[in-house]
Amino acid sequence: MATLLSQVRDLLAVDVDSMDPAVAARHTSETVKFVDMTSNQAIVHAEASKPDSADLKAAVNRAKNASNDPEQQVSDALEILAVLLAKRVAPYLTGRVLVQTSPSAAYDADKTVAQAERYVALFEAEGIPRSRVTIKIPSTPESIIACQRLQKAGINTLATCLFNLPQALAAHQAGCTYIAPYFNELRVHFEPSTWKAYEDTFNEHPVIAIIGNIIGVYKAIGSKTLVMPASIVTLDECLALVALRPDHLTISPPILDKLAAEPATEVPAKKVEIAKVSSDVLEADWLGNDAQTLKDAIANDAEAARKLTDALTIFDGMEQKTTVLIKELLSA
Repeated sequence: MATLLSQVRDLLAVDVDSMDPAVAARHTSETVKFVDMTSNQAIVHAEASKPDSADLKAAVNRAKNASNDPEQQVSDALEILAVLLAKRVAPYLTGRVLVQTSPSAAYDADKTVAQAERYVALFEAEGIPRSRVTIKIPSTPESIIACQRLQKAGINTLATCLFNLPQALAAHQAGCTYIAPYFNELRVHFEPSTWKAYEDTFNEHPVIAIIGNIIGVYKAIGSKTLVMPASIVTLDECLALVALRPDHLTISPPILDKLAAEPATEVPAKKVEIAKVSSDVLEADWLGNDAQTLKDAIANDAEAARKLTDALTIFDGMEQKTTVLIKELLSA
């Protein structure tokens, strides 16, 4: 039976927003695979906290053998863990594995670049070439500068935690391989009461206009950066985004299961009315002068600034939880 998932796969690139190989396997076959796999500190923690996580133990053992410094062991184990988890999902993909840089480095371009380079080296040591790796990097001004440096060095990047057009234009100027505009702010996944339902998601949800505008502007300027919306809560939200026809859509396990359980149905393409964007905005140098123009634009967009800061806070908290698991094994 043709399913809604197969229908969506015919319309755009479907990515799995999970590091659980069982989830990836459930929705693949000999002829159908996901394109990419996306992850973040929360997804890493979800896998690491499963009972008797073999990858957590392996990461800690490798980190122990590589250094005698306790702090170095922890940071090494965090990175090795993400790579080992991603490697398990790689067989179910035609495209790339994506891992996210530490939120603690979000405002430090040098640290972000260094971590991205370490990730690529770790993947290459596991037999996954850099062409099949993308580094997810939060869309702070400093980190988008890091994306620009990495892209020039041949490392694919995705600008994540992206909430407005200036961030998207900066990512385009940086040459990012992808952007991931968030449909919902991150907190809704941890505090469901903060999520808001809409009767008509496509026509009423305010972020449809933002993401639709980004897609429209990218097409108008001929951007090669791929749009991969993320942070979806419901099937309705997923289908509303499908109607926008982004390049990619990264989808969580519960929504993948719902898509697979529904029969195929038409999901007509819809357009939002593109807001007029001035030439000053389109032609601005978003990354010059240490990305000062982007810093100003984020500071002047209270919602985007709040959501970005909150996402970094949450991801940092999840990374700290994984750090606790690592330290427990290191001291065992």
